[in-house]
Amino acid sequence: MILLLLACAPDPDPTDEGRAFPDGFLWGASMAGFQVDPGCPSLPAEQCEDRGSDWYVWVTDPELVAQSSNYLSGEPLSQGPGHWELFEQDFAMAAQELSLGSLRTSLEWSRLFPQDPGEVQTVEELAAFVDAEALEAYRLRLSAMREAGLEPMLTLNHYTIPTWLHDAKGCHDDLDACEDKGWVDRERMLRHIALYSGFAARELGDLVDIWVTLNEPLAVVLSGYLLQTEDRTNPPGVINPEAAFQVMLAQIEAHAAMYDAVHAYDDTAMVGAAPNLAAAVPLDPEDPEDVQSVEHFEYLYNRLFLDGTILGHWDPDLDGEVDEIRADLIGRTDFIGINYYTRITVDGLGVQIFQQSPLFDFLPVGSFWDSYPEGLGEVAGLAGEYGLPIYITENGTSDWEGDPTGAFLLPHLHALADAIDQGADVRGYYVWSLIDNYEWNHGMAMRFGLAEVDLDTKARSLRPMALDYREIALANALKP
Repeated sequence: MILLLLACAPDPDPTDEGRAFPDGFLWGASMAGFQVDPGCPSLPAEQCEDRGSDWYVWVTDPELVAQSSNYLSGEPLSQGPGHWELFEQDFAMAAQELSLGSLRTSLEWSRLFPQDPGEVQTVEELAAFVDAEALEAYRLRLSAMREAGLEPMLTLNHYTIPTWLHDAKGCHDDLDACEDKGWVDRERMLRHIALYSGFAARELGDLVDIWVTLNEPLAVVLSGYLLQTEDRTNPPGVINPEAAFQVMLAQIEAHAAMYDAVHAYDDTAMVGAAPNLAAAVPLDPEDPEDVQSVEHFEYLYNRLFLDGTILGHWDPDLDGEVDEIRADLIGRTDFIGINYYTRITVDGLGVQIFQQSPLFDFLPVGSFWDSYPEGLGEVAGLAGEYGLPIYITENGTSDWEGDPTGAFLLPHLHALADAIDQGADVRGYYVWSLIDNYEWNHGMAMRFGLAEVDLDTKARSLRPMALDYREIALANALKP
């Protein structure tokens, strides 16, 4: 019903005055450790960079970079913004110059646990393997965030996995033969990621109230195991449908295990995930195959993870029919995070592409970066059907330079306000990103930051639209 009302709602009018957001609404910005930590101006690179993750190998290994099918920029991580050293000035900028109330950031699992803890079975056993300096560094950063007046939203797993758990290069070369298979090794992955999550809650729960388990589970599946494109490649960068669907299901189980682990040590925590939801339209609205494939896309892309982690729906053959309602999955979400960037145009093929799912009978077409502001309201409305609080955990454009008048920001926020008016319990909005970041396989080529980063000096300077965002955050309302 919410989606129907949104579809019938008038286009947002950017001239509306004083359109208020709910009291206590969190205005924030997001970052991820791997993307913003490297590039310190004075700290040694080996201290500034986390060299123990699969993503570090993925973007720095010369043989991987040389393979054109990996679409890797090869740009050195030293070009990054150096947030690991400059965190205090970044927090001050967010709080004082932008008047934000919250920041979303992430832990790097391999900073905390650079060595394989082996067969440990409890958080207490795992504690013996932590890098004490890394743990203290994270406590320092989260404390500084709070002292600046910023509510932390902390992501436990923003793509990156320790190399002792995922051999990015070896699995890229031969997924069957590699020993450390990451998400494909379901039992090992679930045990370790749950223990790590429980440890983080035990040690940092006094500083964090809002936890994100996984960032964009479907991005890991698509770009890691099904389709590598210029837009995104994820390690291990293979085309293996069987592995892809195994990973899709494993991440549902992982979120539930991480949720339970955090709550075991922090029973007042708010725990959710940040799936990348997308609006969808048929390539030809008059073509029944395209129309039906939109329904299939929305189930696999938008609803499968939410149905599993909220309703406990278990659909291992990915046919849209619930095989089981699992008690260990149901209700394992306190809020729904939404990363929203685009609308997907769906081309229905009328034939099943992968034997693992009869619903995969379509291809997405068009650019991942097509701007469709109304879609933010549509996916917020979809999430609202589950009756849980919602945070927009990412929304942004790689061309903030081309948005000096709010052409991207304001229509998206009006669409979000429409969803709130129709009943979606949206409690916060986080721009991606606070500062220009190392955008995965693109390096520093895409400039997402509210603040531009000079790659030579690491100096930050606010972009014009950031000042518009500041005024919205101060007023907690949209103005013309």
